[in-house]
Amino acid sequence: MQVGSKTGQAGWQDAEMAAASIPDKRLQRRLRRLLEQLSAAPGKPVPAACGDWAATKAAYRLFDKPRVTEHGELSGHFAATAARSKVNEGPILILQDTTEFIYSRESPGKIGFTKTINAGRYKAGQPNARTLCGVLMHSSLAVTTSGTPLGLAAVKFWTRSKFKGTAAIKRLVNQTRVPIETKESYRWLENLRQSIALMGSPERCVHVGDRESDIYELFCLAQDLGTRFLVRVQTNRLAEPPTEAAPTDAAHRVFSQLAAIPWSGRHQVAIGGDDETALLQIKFASVKTLPPIGKQKRYAPQTLFYIHALEAWKSIRLRIATRSTGGS
Repeated sequence: MQVGSKTGQAGWQDAEMAAASIPDKRLQRRLRRLLEQLSAAPGKPVPAACGDWAATKAAYRLFDKPRVTEHGELSGHFAATAARSKVNEGPILILQDTTEFIYSRESPGKIGFTKTINAGRYKAGQPNARTLCGVLMHSSLAVTTSGTPLGLAAVKFWTRSKFKGTAAIKRLVNQTRVPIETKESYRWLENLRQSIALMGSPERCVHVGDRESDIYELFCLAQDLGTRFLVRVQTNRLAEPPTEAAPTDAAHRVFSQLAAIPWSGRHQVAIGGDDETALLQIKFASVKTLPPIGKQKRYAPQTLFYIHALEAWKSIRLRIATRSTGGS
């Protein structure tokens, strides 16, 4: 494929902008040019990517246009993501995660706050807490099972107001009784719903998230929409005891039920290359999981499939070394 042709690298912007909601052709040309400049200089700020002051001012004027909205700029890319997913067979992984864009400003309130970090201590011993300002982005990236990225299926941008005393509030309020719609973690449900609406095939999608996505409401929404998910477990949730088990406190927790199940086998995984491998012990079980106590009137129990993987490579390598020493 020749670079520079309409079907080559220079023509990908046309496919990404074909369904974009940009008001007029002049702004479309400017956005296309900006995409070329930013893609040629990944990770660089706008002035460095644009190359000169005139192009930089043109980019900032584009951003400042009230008619050029976030939804309008991304609508073309979302449509291109859906088109690419349709021509790829098999399951589609939807990877959800949050990214922080941190900026240095004298007046952080004009941008928004992301979080407060511990920056060490002053000489007198007092803690040095610093508040970072910036923008947060929660995105859902669609990829094939072989790792080929198809594009974004959903994205949400937001900033935080500066809160004081939130840690004290958490100690006084049971967070499991707070409606999910009022929490910042509701973004996980919003992105799942938006991704399904875009892809159009909920049965093909597997939504993948880290421990922050261990949200009971997310499990219920996935079942309602007919889609699947893979979440790293964080909470030792309530569980319905097996019928053959004695009614003990341990039987009412997911982790205890998993601990009582024997290992099913081992699986070897390549890490980085052929020379590095990890040996995992695997067990799995289907557990009827109960909603948090404060939400049992609103949500029904869910039968979830749990997979427990434990690295066992170091102990295996030690036994092999012991055998080699004994035989010499």
